[in-house]
Amino acid sequence: MAEEAALKSSNFVLGGLTQTAAQQRTARAPYGPPGQQGYGYDYSMSGAYPSVAPPQVGGAMTIDDVVVRTVGLLTLTGVVGAVSWLLLPTATATQRVALFGSMIVGLILVLAISFMRITNPYLISAYAVVEGVFLGVVSKSYETLFSGIVLQAAVGTFAVFAGMALVYKSRVIRVTNGFTKVMIGIGFGIMGLFLLNLVLALFGTDLGIFGDPTDGKVELLPILLTLGITVWGALTFLLDFKMVEEGVRLGAPRKFAWYASFGILVGLIFMYLQLLRLLSLLRE
Repeated sequence: MAEEAALKSSNFVLGGLTQTAAQQRTARAPYGPPGQQGYGYDYSMSGAYPSVAPPQVGGAMTIDDVVVRTVGLLTLTGVVGAVSWLLLPTATATQRVALFGSMIVGLILVLAISFMRITNPYLISAYAVVEGVFLGVVSKSYETLFSGIVLQAAVGTFAVFAGMALVYKSRVIRVTNGFTKVMIGIGFGIMGLFLLNLVLALFGTDLGIFGDPTDGKVELLPILLTLGITVWGALTFLLDFKMVEEGVRLGAPRKFAWYASFGILVGLIFMYLQLLRLLSLLRE
């Protein structure tokens, strides 16, 4: 149970999936009389698990459920992004409002859905719409400066995702307790670095570690740092796959497929933005 407890995804959106599934499995375990491995029996105390997840009203989450919902959310994000790209003029007040508005609303939604473990499909779909607006504006700005970069970043994102899925399935890298702790620790470090740079930027100071692909002069450090963050983002997909696998094994309710798909969408968006930045720095 120690390793299971430690499997908190560095994509924090999926962090509570296994815990919730385990709680619901314990509450509804149907086998045997009271006091034995049946009603009310806490499997987490004995380490014994039924080979098949107990039945439940509405059915249990499956891999297919997660795949279908993830594809649906990605399609919604892509369509809204394309509309945003076409309708919002470049370098205007309207575009800036759309950019910062979608960024703030997206941040609020991702925090609310993540920490409250919301599985409402309408709210999760709203997040996909908001991120579509944000990505449409950002992508158009990058494409204006670097022709062809959006297609490269999009293809790269799905290539990384598919590659990590293959790595996970072949068990080339095993998601262990130690691996998970290291990934989470690095994630907090990256978050702290971003926040520090943001706070300093508000006071007119720049650490100079992220670089600016528009100034025509890029040092080696920003490229290496962005590359490192991109590699970290790719490896977090392994934790997400593990969380979904555990949720299915433990019999999480079908509604949690929305929560899992939302988490994967967050990871894909993060990877796409990092690849946009990395490719722009490399071009400079």
